[in-house]
Amino acid sequence: MYDQDVIILLSVLAQALSGGPVDAVRAPAGTKAIVLLFTSTDCPISNRYAPEVRRIAEAFAPKGVVFRIVYPNPSEDAKAIREHMAAYSYAGVAEAVRDPKLALVKFAGVTVTPEAAVVVGGKVVYRGRIDDRYVDLGRERPAATERDLFDALTAIVAGKAPPHATTQAVGCFIADFAR
Repeated sequence: MYDQDVIILLSVLAQALSGGPVDAVRAPAGTKAIVLLFTSTDCPISNRYAPEVRRIAEAFAPKGVVFRIVYPNPSEDAKAIREHMAAYSYAGVAEAVRDPKLALVKFAGVTVTPEAAVVVGGKVVYRGRIDDRYVDLGRERPAATERDLFDALTAIVAGKAPPHATTQAVGCFIADFAR
């Protein structure tokens, strides 16, 4: 017998911008992976990653990878999210979903924005940073030397396991949203 929390997690994981439920880990036919990219409208590190996220989405969408931008901050409403999606040119490359009850955060085990979780067959096979450009809060390299999300997706579309199952992301703490 399943406990009620598990049943809820499996049936309703997020909210569409319209307010209705959406199963963010359900894959359309032919999907090789789903990338859940956790972000926030006001996290400067998340916003600085928008161009790289778009590049990765544009490279892997034709290869069967679905991208969903997840907004875990309960105070971010649909209007703010739509404006953010437009301002950072996410519209057309990724679907936006809200996670005000942090169900996807718990499912993926993420702790900061931006942080990616790659789901294959209903299981998280990669969780962590987009790349290593940010060493720590306030410490940024001029350019990334490791492209973790890109490398994970390259392996997945080739039918292999990602080189690393987890990496440490740097960003704005999601726990701060729950206060």
